[in-house]
Amino acid sequence: MTETGTLYVVATPLGNTDDFSPRARAVLEGADVVLAEDTRRAGLLFKRLGLEKHGRLMSFFEHNEDKRLPRVLDILEDGLDVALISDAGTPLLSDPGFTLVRACRDHAIRVRPVPGPSAPVTALSASGLPPLPYTFLGFAPRKKSQTEKLFQTHRDTGATLVLFERKSRLAGTLAIARDILGDREFCVARELTKDYEEFIRGTLNALEDTDLDLRGELTVIIGPAGEIGEADEEAVLALIAEEAEAGGRPKEIARRVAERVQGWTAKQVYALMRD
Repeated sequence: MTETGTLYVVATPLGNTDDFSPRARAVLEGADVVLAEDTRRAGLLFKRLGLEKHGRLMSFFEHNEDKRLPRVLDILEDGLDVALISDAGTPLLSDPGFTLVRACRDHAIRVRPVPGPSAPVTALSASGLPPLPYTFLGFAPRKKSQTEKLFQTHRDTGATLVLFERKSRLAGTLAIARDILGDREFCVARELTKDYEEFIRGTLNALEDTDLDLRGELTVIIGPAGEIGEADEEAVLALIAEEAEAGGRPKEIARRVAERVQGWTAKQVYALMRD
């Protein structure tokens, strides 16, 4: 029986080519096939890194992943090694590859990570916002209603939120975050590891004070509730009494109070009401 090949999940530079590891270089040069989101961009990356293309490049992106899967599995089962790369950073994080990795595990095909640059972790490490716990949300949805639902789902978790966003949608997404999450600190990391790398800090209630007309690749970090001027318990109790007079169920009252006060989630307000 022929021994299967190995699928290598290889991280590539976000911008600075010096971040490319010797191990990643050896894996890409030794792979029989390299799967890439964009073979043209991959070819330019190989050239920039001074890599020899011993293996062949095969396109592997969101809209052809399912179609390519049987062919890639056949290649691996024939004993050939395959490397998976994204346009930049670590594959699978908002990039194709999960279906392939899962299929390899199901078929007892070896999968080995070749770690390196990762935009979410890189941005978080230098943002100045709490690093733990954090939740990576990928790209924000295109529809406003879906983005609202996403933030509602993660509003009361206490985690720092990390996401990718396009420059044309950045201001709108942060405005939605303000409406759903309340006032929180945020940081936009632009052009990570590149010459024009920049970290823009602000608060969601003062978006108009921050220049959000930014170019380049953007990673957004939104801090957890409670980091900005927390109101004390006495002030929150006064608001609870005020909102209770307006009527509504306890959880609805808690939600209204949380929307009016900094540093408190609806869950925390509700717990105070029950004490």
